Amino acid sequence: MLEIITQINDAVNKFVWGIPAMVCIIGVGLLLSFRTRFIQFRKFGYTFKVTIGKIFHKKEASEGSITPFQAVCTALAATVGTGNIAGVAGAIAIGGPGAVFWMWISALLGMCTKFSEVTLAVHFREKNPSGDWVGGPMYYIKNGLSKRWQWLAVLFSVFGVLTVFGTGNATQVNTITTSINSALINYKLISNDNLSTLNLVIGIIIAFLVAMVLLGGIKRIGKVTEKLVPFMALMYLVLALGVILLNIQNVPTVFRSIFEGAFSPRSVTGGVVGSIFLCMQKGVSRGIFSNEAGLGTGSIAHAAADTKEPIMQGFFGIFEVFADTIVICTMTALVILCSGITVNYGSAAGAELTISGFTSTYGNWVSIFTAVALCCFAFSTIIGWGLYGSRCIEFLFGPKVIGPFMVIYSFVAILGATMDLGMLWSIADTFNGLMSIPNLIALFLLSGTVVKLVRAKFPNEK
Repeated sequence: MLEIITQINDAVNKFVWGIPAMVCIIGVGLLLSFRTRFIQFRKFGYTFKVTIGKIFHKKEASEGSITPFQAVCTALAATVGTGNIAGVAGAIAIGGPGAVFWMWISALLGMCTKFSEVTLAVHFREKNPSGDWVGGPMYYIKNGLSKRWQWLAVLFSVFGVLTVFGTGNATQVNTITTSINSALINYKLISNDNLSTLNLVIGIIIAFLVAMVLLGGIKRIGKVTEKLVPFMALMYLVLALGVILLNIQNVPTVFRSIFEGAFSPRSVTGGVVGSIFLCMQKGVSRGIFSNEAGLGTGSIAHAAADTKEPIMQGFFGIFEVFADTIVICTMTALVILCSGITVNYGSAAGAELTISGFTSTYGNWVSIFTAVALCCFAFSTIIGWGLYGSRCIEFLFGPKVIGPFMVIYSFVAILGATMDLGMLWSIADTFNGLMSIPNLIALFLLSGTVVKLVRAKFPNEK
């Protein structure tokens, strides 16, 4: 049975992340960039002024909403996760160093894609019976397109509900248990015989913590993420910067391998990775897995922001992709490639490759800090995707199902901690791609609305 599921998933995955998908993802990003006159570049300085500046504006959000900064932290909580650590490592191992270049390209276009998603989510959002702002792809399809396109909203929501249990929960918990196990084994505090019991305990604790946060509603989610995300990102960046500085002599060679490998992966990987398309595919797919530009999920969190200006919240989308991929993913790539560790190109790899980059530079003691960072990254992702899943299932069945969904979602953490999830990573990758299809169609059809909103905000610009 598992073999049949694997074969079906592989077939769907090849289609979803094949040439048509690459054309659609990059094509929509280019279309939006051209139609907004590359707003992600010409308003780059303005983006940081209106986003980072908000960090220091402490104000309470109105009822049923969260502050703009809490919204971006909630979205970053979902995006800054194992995709930044395990995803980047996997892209380099399978696609070679050149995959990092294509990750950058997808991010540069993805900044405009995410800007458009967030802008549309705030523009077409609505209040639910509980008085909370709800929005996202299903709502900008529902309220922005004609009735003949409503099936797209349902399709996105169905894929969203199916995706959150794997991408947002089980795989994240599995990363937490792996990192904790590695740290404890390095210090010989536990033996392999006791790992199953430890993992069960970890799963139960995570399930309880997730339930406590998610059942507290959007306000509690916002308060947790605005404290957790800056802390975990700063800690990880400091550790990564240390690795780069201690191996600074390798940086020029690493960047050369990234640019050469993007167009000639065979020359950089010794012939193991020979396909430029494979290199591009892994870079783009893992980039999207990390920053979610094109999936539309991040806009669900932004739709809850206490703001009356869709465009202004859209700039948080640009900042989000930049921080996630251009900064954090790049730092991860440099940790792996600068540290001098052996990368077995052509073989699957995950967080252990990134951890090896840290431990080879600092020693085994740093495994404690990387374990803490991984735990924070993964836990924040679980919270963010829990919100996404609840909004998707609410759209399909109404608000009464949110509570039961949150409970079930929390208990999935126990399965994630105790099961072998090798195949689930591949299935999660497939569902990520499936979610992008209805969203990209909607973005294409609503691109004119984005242009109108941009022109209304900046009327003096031609």
